[in-house]
Amino acid sequence: MNIAILGGGNLGKAIARGLAQAGFLDKGKITVTDKYLNQLNELRESGVELSDDNHKAVSSSEIIILAVQPKQLEGLLANIKSDLNDSKHVVASVVTGVSIQEIQDQIGDKISTIRVMPNTAIAKGESMTCISTDENKKGLDDVTSIFNTLGSTMVIDEKLMQAATVIGASGIAFFLRYIRATIQAGVEIGFHPEEAQQIAVQVAKGASALLDGTGVHPESAIDKVTTPMGCTIAGLNEMENHGLSSAVIQGIKASYKRIENIK
Repeated sequence: MNIAILGGGNLGKAIARGLAQAGFLDKGKITVTDKYLNQLNELRESGVELSDDNHKAVSSSEIIILAVQPKQLEGLLANIKSDLNDSKHVVASVVTGVSIQEIQDQIGDKISTIRVMPNTAIAKGESMTCISTDENKKGLDDVTSIFNTLGSTMVIDEKLMQAATVIGASGIAFFLRYIRATIQAGVEIGFHPEEAQQIAVQVAKGASALLDGTGVHPESAIDKVTTPMGCTIAGLNEMENHGLSSAVIQGIKASYKRIENIK
């Protein structure tokens, strides 16, 4: 199974890097196309093929991953339309805010089209990837299998893809911002920056592990850390006094609304 990733931006590079590390180069060739190949040399060193020829990449692959900016997609689809074969190709789009129908309006509804929303942790094999498909679901198993090697996947109704983009993809930035704030506070109360970062990162991993696959609600886990008149509850209450939960909720809602006007 050969994979062509059309677009070598941050997400396209992250997908290629993750696939290479997951051993997909042993199963089939990965090609990344972009106008500026000199910026992708790190991928070449990983064994990924680089090309500025979309036609050649599409013709030699079965899975086509669209990884360009929304404003670039129309031109890309017009460029590769004649190369697509409904009996051979599955098109998987990671383009924010563009529906399956909008893609099929350009390439035809006979081409199996799947929307995929990973996040940049895919480069480390730790992405949360949401997937939705058209009615025939052709290629869904193959695409899901690919992204399962790069983290966790969830097949969802396409109407939820906008919400999945905010929580799953933009969410990486939201969590990183909290970690950064923790590092800054750690420095202020005595740690060197690299020490504060090591602690903050490991604590974030631990917090996730307490919930992952357990069914435990976050508040239940929090209750096990807080004690009457203790330092933890004092810190939590002060954060809430400054609007921590409200700020997170409002930020996610603002991000959600912005997607509607992203193209």
